Amino acid sequence: VGGVLKEHEERKKQEAAAKIIVALDVDKEAEAYALVKLLSPPVNYYKVGMKLFTACGPRVITALKDLGVKIFLDLKFHDIPHTVASAAEVVARYGVDMFNIHLSGGREMIRATVEAVRETAAKQGMPRPLIIGVTVLTSFDARMLKEAGIERNLPQYVVSLALTGLECGIDGVVASPLEAEAIRAKCGEDFLIVTPGVRPLWSARDDQQRVLTPRQAIKAGASHLVIGRPIIKNPSPEIAIEKILAEMTK
Repeated sequence: VGGVLKEHEERKKQEAAAKIIVALDVDKEAEAYALVKLLSPPVNYYKVGMKLFTACGPRVITALKDLGVKIFLDLKFHDIPHTVASAAEVVARYGVDMFNIHLSGGREMIRATVEAVRETAAKQGMPRPLIIGVTVLTSFDARMLKEAGIERNLPQYVVSLALTGLECGIDGVVASPLEAEAIRAKCGEDFLIVTPGVRPLWSARDDQQRVLTPRQAIKAGASHLVIGRPIIKNPSPEIAIEKILAEMTK
C-alpha cells in the first residue's frame, strides 16, 4: 500500500511540475544555466523574457534548448502586421516551444503571425511553436486600464481579447489567474491559459495587482503558471519549487 501511495504522490508531483514555467528573469547566461540545471527535474519549462534575451541574445535560447528543456520566449510582440509576422518567422526558426504577441495589435496582426509561423515551421520541417496572446498585463488594475483609455470592464475586456485570439487561430492566452475561469468557460478546454501573477501563500505580491496562489490558479482553469521571483530570488530555489509543488498537490 505504501508503495502505491508513494507512486501516486510522485505522479501528482510530476503533473504539477509540468504546469510550472520558471521565469529566468536574470541578465547573465551563467545564472540562467545554473537555475535550469538546479531545477530540472522536476521543472522542464522556462521563460526567456526581455531581460535575459536583451542581455544575451538568441544564443541563450540555443544553449538552453541544448539542456533538454522547453522554452517560452516572452517578448510580447506588438507592431504592424508585417513586422510582427516577420519577427515570428525568426522565432519559429529558433525552435522555441511557445512565444507571445499582444492581442491588442488586432486581428490582421494576429492572423499574419499565425500564417507566417505555420509556413516557416512547415518549410523548416520542425514543430510549430505555440502562439499565445497577451490580454491585459497582471500589473494592471481597473483604474490603470481606464487611464489607458479603455472604458470596458476589465474581465470582460480580457475575455473579449481571448475570443478574438481564438477566432484568429492562436493557441491560448497570457492572462491573470483571476480571469482564467471566465476564459476557460468561453474558449473551451483545449485553449491554453498561461498565468503570471501567481504567488505562493508564503510569497510577496511584488508589483503584481491581480494574483492567486498556484493551487487557486490551477483550480480556476490555468494550463501553465509562470513563476519567477518567488523561485529565482529565493536563497534556495529548489526548496521554493518543492514548497510550491506541495502547495499545488496537497
